[in-house]
Amino acid sequence: MFAAKVFPGVVAPVAFFAALVQGYADPGSCSGSCNVHDPSLIQRSSDSVYFRFSTGNKISYASASSIKGPWTTIGSVLPDGSSIDLDGNDDLWAPDAHTVDNLYYVYYSVSTFGSQSSAIGLATSETMEAGSGSWTDQGTTGISSSSSKAYNAIDGNLIDVDGTYYMNFGSFWHDLYQAPMNSAATKVSSSSYNIAYNSSGSHAEEGTYMYKYGNYYYLFFSSGICCGYDTSRPATGEEYKIMVCRSTSPTGGFVDADGTACTSGGGTVVLASHGTVYGPGGQGVFTDPSLGPVLYYHYVDTTVGYADGQKLFGWNQIDFSTRWPVV
Repeated sequence: MFAAKVFPGVVAPVAFFAALVQGYADPGSCSGSCNVHDPSLIQRSSDSVYFRFSTGNKISYASASSIKGPWTTIGSVLPDGSSIDLDGNDDLWAPDAHTVDNLYYVYYSVSTFGSQSSAIGLATSETMEAGSGSWTDQGTTGISSSSSKAYNAIDGNLIDVDGTYYMNFGSFWHDLYQAPMNSAATKVSSSSYNIAYNSSGSHAEEGTYMYKYGNYYYLFFSSGICCGYDTSRPATGEEYKIMVCRSTSPTGGFVDADGTACTSGGGTVVLASHGTVYGPGGQGVFTDPSLGPVLYYHYVDTTVGYADGQKLFGWNQIDFSTRWPVV
C-alpha cells in the first residue's frame, strides 16, 4: 500500500537462486482497463466472472471474462466513503476481496499518506453488481492503530484456515502483524502479534498476502519504496519488490529459503525490477481455474511512465515445484 512512503527503503536480501538462474518472467497480457494500484482478484461463483478491486476512487473495481481482460471498469465500492471516523475515509486503500458465507467481502484501509492513524474496514455485497446499494459498508473490523501502537493498521489480508479466520496486516513501523478474527470474519477477536520484521533501514515491509500451497503457508509481502517514482526514484534495489517466507503454521514460524526467520529480516525475493518492469508489488495470489496459482501485482512499465497513476496490472503463473514460488 502506500502509508509510510515518506521513509527511505531498505536493501533487499539476496534473490532466490532459481530467479537468478532463470530470470523473471514478463507480466502476462492485460487489455482494457489495466491502470491499477494494489489490485485484489476474486471470481464470482455463479458465472465465473473475474472481479478486480484496487486503490483509488473509493475502491475502484472492474470485471472481465479472463484474468487477461478485457477489463471493464464498474465504479466504486463505497462511493460515499467509509463510516470509519478517521482522516482518509474518503480515499480508501488496499482492497482485499474474499467470499465468506456466500457473501463477497472487500476489506479496505483508511489512513493518510505517512500516517499511523489507520484502520481496516469491511464492505460486503451479495452480487458485486454495479449500482446503488450493491455494497454495504460494515465499518471498522476493530483493527486500528495510532502513534501508541507498534504497527500500522493498513493492507489487511484475510486467510481462512478451515473455517478459522486470521487478518494479516501492517506497513513500516514494526512491519507485519496478524490478528485472529471472529467466526464471521467481520471483527477482530483477540490481540495481534508480529509475524515479520526487518530491523534494518526504515522497516519497509507491507502489503502482506498469505496463501497455502501443499503443506506450507506462504507469506508474500512487498518490500521497499512503492510510490512517487516520477519525482524521486530510490537507489537501485530499494524500489518495491515482492518477497516471501513460509511456515507449516499460518500463525508464525515463517522463514525464507536460507532459513532466516521473517521476524529477523528474512525474506526471499519472488519478483523484482527487470527489463522494462520496475517496482512490482502490492501483490496477491489467486488460484485460477485454468492457470493454477497466479501472482498478481502492480508495476511500472518504464516505456510508459513512472507516475503512480500509470502503474499497470501484472500477473504471472507461479511454479511451486521447488516448494518455493518462482514466476
